[in-house]
Amino acid sequence: MITTLESKPAAKAGASTATAAPTGARFDIYASVHKGLRMFMADTLTRVGRIDLDDSSELSTTLGQLGELLDACRSHLGHENEFIHTAIEARQHGASLRIAGEHEDHLSAIAALIGDTAALKAQPTAAALHRLYRHLAVFVAENLAHMDIEETAHNEVLWASYSDAELAGIEGRLLASIEPAEMATWLRWMVPAMSPAERSGMLGAMAQQMPPEAMRWVLGIVQPHLDQQAWPKLARALGLPPVPGLMTV
Repeated sequence: MITTLESKPAAKAGASTATAAPTGARFDIYASVHKGLRMFMADTLTRVGRIDLDDSSELSTTLGQLGELLDACRSHLGHENEFIHTAIEARQHGASLRIAGEHEDHLSAIAALIGDTAALKAQPTAAALHRLYRHLAVFVAENLAHMDIEETAHNEVLWASYSDAELAGIEGRLLASIEPAEMATWLRWMVPAMSPAERSGMLGAMAQQMPPEAMRWVLGIVQPHLDQQAWPKLARALGLPPVPGLMTV
């Protein structure tokens, strides 16, 4: 399940989440969040496919994660429409129409999946579970193809129309609009999905821009989801002290 917040940090986690890129590469506003979405979708689809209908706790937990995924997808569409599509249309009118149309289709698919989930909760049968699983698999497949178009065709438009500094500014405004509870969701899935270099690059930049208590909040979210190889690498990169049982130096 996604981390829930007992209290909000002193400041929003509003530092850039753009994936660290090789020298000379352009600022990629999509890369990090899409890595997180791919991991979130794959994990949720796998969990739904193996639900034990005789285990009510497992059923509830898995459907809870599915609900959080669908909420995240719906919110993500809104963020892209408001900030990224607006930026694209400001410089190249009509360039976001295809993806905007797919966003409408995805909202309809999300509503249908919510209905499938409610039906499974009401009657937890193998047939209802299989129906939900198949529909979720199609939704994931369509989103994987959709995200690739955004990372290629949309980035081509953005890179032709904006400087990296301008793109970072667009991302900054998008991030500033996200409340801490939603940011916790994104961090929980984005950071484990990154490579060690991407992870340390993003969190290192955040550590320079955020007060210490906010950074502790971020690390508290991501550490439980990093394995015994990933966390020590990140700790060393960030100059954190050794953590007994998790890290060797």
